[in-house]
Amino acid sequence: MSPIERSRDDNLRNDSLEESAQIDVLVDGHTESNTAEVEQARVLAARYRLQYVDMEHFHIDQDLFRSIPAEFMLRYGFVPHRKDGDTLVIVVSDPTDLPMIDELSLLLGCPLAVTVGTPAAIKEMLTKSENSQRVLDEATEDFQLQLLREDEEGEDSLTVERLTSDISPVIKLVDSMIYTAIQRRASDIHVETQDDAVHVKYRIDGVLQAAMRPIDKQFHSAVLSRIKVMAELDIAEKRVPQDGRFKLRMPGKTIDFRVSIMPSINGEDAVIRILDKESISEQFQELSLDILGFPEDELNRFRRYISEPYGMVLVTGPTGSGKTTTLYGALSEIKSSEDKIITIEDPVEYQLQGITQIPINERKGLTFARGLRSILRHDPDKIMVGEIRDPETAQIAIQSALTGHLVFTTVHANNVVDVLGRFLNMGVEAYQFVAALNCVMAQRLVRTVCTDCKRPVRPSHNELKESAITESRIKDHVIYEGAGCMECGGTGYKGRTAICELLDLTDDIREMILDKRPTSEIKKAAGQAGMRFLRESAIQQVLCGRTTLREINKVTFVE
Repeated sequence: MSPIERSRDDNLRNDSLEESAQIDVLVDGHTESNTAEVEQARVLAARYRLQYVDMEHFHIDQDLFRSIPAEFMLRYGFVPHRKDGDTLVIVVSDPTDLPMIDELSLLLGCPLAVTVGTPAAIKEMLTKSENSQRVLDEATEDFQLQLLREDEEGEDSLTVERLTSDISPVIKLVDSMIYTAIQRRASDIHVETQDDAVHVKYRIDGVLQAAMRPIDKQFHSAVLSRIKVMAELDIAEKRVPQDGRFKLRMPGKTIDFRVSIMPSINGEDAVIRILDKESISEQFQELSLDILGFPEDELNRFRRYISEPYGMVLVTGPTGSGKTTTLYGALSEIKSSEDKIITIEDPVEYQLQGITQIPINERKGLTFARGLRSILRHDPDKIMVGEIRDPETAQIAIQSALTGHLVFTTVHANNVVDVLGRFLNMGVEAYQFVAALNCVMAQRLVRTVCTDCKRPVRPSHNELKESAITESRIKDHVIYEGAGCMECGGTGYKGRTAICELLDLTDDIREMILDKRPTSEIKKAAGQAGMRFLRESAIQQVLCGRTTLREINKVTFVE
């Protein structure tokens, strides 16, 4: 031990009771405000001639972080900072707790040096995705070492403390898998069975990412059985698909999960959809079309169409492209106490205040078509149909729009022009479709560059050529990419934004539809009328620094 460290320790041990009481005030009074907490930590660090660490600009050494058991960090409330030779430098909130530091030094088997951080910042760092990932990795290690037993009575309260407690390895693994997915903002958890292993993946911002090391195939049955028990499914049935749902409590909220079990040639696969209704519903209370990322001119035109007294507003795109969220945003903007708004969805994923929402139940005979007929007898002003899947629903929706209702709906198609053919192929007469339709909007979601690690880049000549973009087009713009950090899980992306194309049904385009002209002619006419296509909208997001060329090339066709 150096003379400075020895002197510091002597000072710590010889503090008076009065000074200790003052320190207790400093340590325990952190809840008053963030600013006060930072100031208290700085005073504490200065008093003992220790370094204060600003956790906002703190970058963890990932290898060092993974080398320390997660339960130690959670139990003792510290974060590893760096290695100075054999000495491990850690960040703590209370450097006066010498018994804890001595005990931790014995457990880790190395000398410790302390720095000071705020309790809230340390706690936040410990609950970030990397720490959750560490918990998950350790659960996987337990899985490979122990014989698993099934505990069907598993608790429904999910916390970090529970994940590090002494529970059955199978429960620990599944709970850790779910907890980490929530921390990393995943929308789905995929459990895929291969020949020799079980792979777990998260869908984050629309892209699948490996969640953990592969699990040995011998534990596949135990993992699937645990998921089935949680969803109240038949654990003995392994030959047919099964669907279920369950709920888990987390600190401050309850989260819903939908489970789909599917048999494959290597065994059963599972997909768990995460529905954080409470947090999303809170967002939707403040939801408007402004936050979805649409260009201003398209947004103003779309607002004009959703304010019409009747007609059909059609949003199209593939699964997971944000169609329903856009319609929710539109409904949130136009709802009022003077109008009756009814939605029929499969399922009702998010609850909106002041709107009647009806879930589809095909087992009981409540289909889109049957539900829509009932809705029309319920005296609505505005209707939202979750999806048009069949000719019957299409006909009823068109009739509703023609009889004085404003109808919002979605349909699966690649672009706005393909929608026209889709409806005509479902048996809808062209003149009815033209008369009912206000506008068609096609949209996609692209990942946005992480703001914490974004950096300017200069695309190479080959990248520009592959993207069909000229050097002159980007010369006055700054292009950004994410380097990868803890906040974005090393991907360089965090969150998504929408790109869109909006088709105005001008008189010329209506006549072309009635004449059943080729879609290529209709598309050309729309372009001449000023419509911005998906690809152009995506390029604008790149030029604004919100996304990357690689991302838009994945989502849109290079023209």
